[in-house]
Amino acid sequence: MTPRTLHVTVPDQGWVDSLADLDGVDLTVWDMVTPQPDRHVDLAVRPYTTLADGLASLDPSRLSVIQSQALGYDGVADTLPAGITYCNAVGVHEESTAELAVALLLASQREVDRYARERGEWNRHFTSSLIDRRLLILGAGGIGVQLVNRLDGFGAELVRVARHRRADDRGVIHGQDELMELLPTIDAVLLAVPLTDETTSLVDDDFLARLPDGAIVVNVSRGKVVDTDAVVRQGGRIRLAADVTDPEPLPSEHALWLTPGVLISPHVGGMSSAMRPRIEAVVRRQVARLLGGLPPEDVVLG
Repeated sequence: MTPRTLHVTVPDQGWVDSLADLDGVDLTVWDMVTPQPDRHVDLAVRPYTTLADGLASLDPSRLSVIQSQALGYDGVADTLPAGITYCNAVGVHEESTAELAVALLLASQREVDRYARERGEWNRHFTSSLIDRRLLILGAGGIGVQLVNRLDGFGAELVRVARHRRADDRGVIHGQDELMELLPTIDAVLLAVPLTDETTSLVDDDFLARLPDGAIVVNVSRGKVVDTDAVVRQGGRIRLAADVTDPEPLPSEHALWLTPGVLISPHVGGMSSAMRPRIEAVVRRQVARLLGGLPPEDVVLG
């Protein structure tokens, strides 16, 4: 029996060079923006920053599996043609995103952004800390777990909230039905939830009003989890440190840029040196599974 050849497309020549050692694999460069290859593609590695609306024109008769380089997949279900399997990048971005969330939290608490703007000046003053603070981590998935791992040694009390109340070896995880009652006791909220109908605009006027003055919301989930206008209406009473915004990219004239206590990074949570080797490992595992006649892993659609 002739060994099977797996037809795989990758975003650029660098991927071809990285995966050149794979046996039984035919590699072709396809950016998933230019027209779809004429022949059937068993596995297409999707470029990291491609928008979901580019999926609608794909022909499922010539494409079996898409491997995303992103963890989130909001919007994909609305455009992905039936018959194509879509896999997300589990284990690639969680640690880097949690790392950036902690960096944003620390930078905001210790006012590092203010010191950076005061170049040439020597203005010393007391700032907030994480020590003895009460931090709420909203979301107990991959990023939420990594946030706990990283914040555990900062001398803060960690309060965890997930969809349903439960317990694990670290203690109680509160249910989301307890969230609003917890907020008045919280100094910082770290958002690590997927974007769903339930979480869209979760952080609204009521949510923010329950937080004490000077509390900070750190958003590394999706921009639409936070009602941007509600943050602006707070006028700096509640601070925001966000890697994601709504809208995104945030227009240069948007009021959020000028709202006191706001620190923004341009959706770079997963864009660290850790990403490429980890996503390459995911692709190699998928190739091995498909060559072995096994279904792909981390399927979210299809």
